[in-house]
Amino acid sequence: MSVKQRTLKAPVSISGVGLHTGKQVNLTFMPAPENHGYKFQRVDMPGNPIIDADVDNVVDTSRGTTLEQNGAKVHTTEHVLAALVGLEIDNVLIQLDGPEMPIMDGSSMPFVAILEKTGAIEQNAERIYFELTENLTYEDPIKKVEMLAVPQDAYRATVMVDYNSDVLGTQHASMYHIGEFKSEIAMCRTFVFLHELEALLAHNLIKGGDLNNAIVLVDKEVSKEQIAHLQKVFHREDVEIKGKGVLNNTTLHYFNEPARHKLLDIIGDLALVGTPLKMHVLAARPGHAGNVAFAKKIKELIKSKKKDVKNFDLNKEPVLNIYDIQKILPHRQPFLLIDKIMELTKESVIGVKNVTMNEEFFKGHFPEQPVMPGVLLIEAMAQAGGILVLKTVPDPENYLTYFIKIDGVKFRQQVIPGDTVVFDLRLVTPIRRGICHMKGTAYVNNKPVMEAEMMAQIVKVKNNEPALAHTS
Repeated sequence: MSVKQRTLKAPVSISGVGLHTGKQVNLTFMPAPENHGYKFQRVDMPGNPIIDADVDNVVDTSRGTTLEQNGAKVHTTEHVLAALVGLEIDNVLIQLDGPEMPIMDGSSMPFVAILEKTGAIEQNAERIYFELTENLTYEDPIKKVEMLAVPQDAYRATVMVDYNSDVLGTQHASMYHIGEFKSEIAMCRTFVFLHELEALLAHNLIKGGDLNNAIVLVDKEVSKEQIAHLQKVFHREDVEIKGKGVLNNTTLHYFNEPARHKLLDIIGDLALVGTPLKMHVLAARPGHAGNVAFAKKIKELIKSKKKDVKNFDLNKEPVLNIYDIQKILPHRQPFLLIDKIMELTKESVIGVKNVTMNEEFFKGHFPEQPVMPGVLLIEAMAQAGGILVLKTVPDPENYLTYFIKIDGVKFRQQVIPGDTVVFDLRLVTPIRRGICHMKGTAYVNNKPVMEAEMMAQIVKVKNNEPALAHTS
């Protein structure tokens, strides 16, 4: 069942300060047309430049994810993008009058709240997911970051964090599908170790820092002088540290809130792939640099997969119709599985199978949820290949084709009633002495659903006794 793209019903705004720049910024989420995706717009700059939310535009990951395009930058994009992905909103123009997203409370929840307040509407275009079909890995041995994506029929994520800290320990967090983002992940705030916070303060790198927009983890004993300094910096007299743990500025929403926030960051950073995802992402000790590197690998994989997509013109006149096919193949209903041949050369063939609910095999193969059996997809592909090889002899009606070997079979997607399957086969080696070595891919809606490499032998029928057909 197709899912439609969504955008906002109306513009909605939110204001706050940037964590690192300390500058006040007004951010407005604007409705956008179909296939627009996520784009940022700096309305405070001449020409109101646009920055695409694209992993290729990432220029810095040291203290958040920064994008740059058309002479403009936007900092700390991950929490805003995570909110949009988590609410499954596809097309939005994000306008802001400053260089950085407002940090708010350090989570995605303030953005989720205002986005839900304005609401979303369905658009006409279909949402096109990238569905992973093979494992994808990334590793940074220096930072000990490991990331793995495996095939999954939903967007799922599992995270492990371990910073060799007695306070934080080893934590895990999971999101089983994107529908859990709002209730389980969105409210989880960014975190920082106190010693890191002190270093950032010393270098004036978190001008918008406040004890209300981060979880501060204390992993060392702190002197009275340090406490006094924090009270002065944050204009708070109630700053208190009792041994090791969490600074008294906050109460954790979850015992594993830091791990859940790392999961939130992954969702936001992987939004830069630019395509809704169906996969299970597993990450150990992730950070923005690793997330972005992994997003680039996913984007490259998507590009390579798009090369596999083919456009077939099924409206043109076929080279062979069903009556022509029956003169070549001995198969008959219900086992004749090719309806027409669209192209036929000495080295290739393109055949078509129209799958309907009236197929005999649907009576027993999951009649309540019919799926074309994989073995019959292989058989249909073999019949298309059989036409290729049988057309090399002058009297194909006197020959039969038999399998010798099948290799490399992969089923990428279910074939169901209503699908039109296109089989594209090409010779791997020239036909020799009746032996045909072919490689084929089956497509539905121009996307691969099955592939296989097969070898077949054609034999001539004479006096009911088969003999090898000597073809060149």
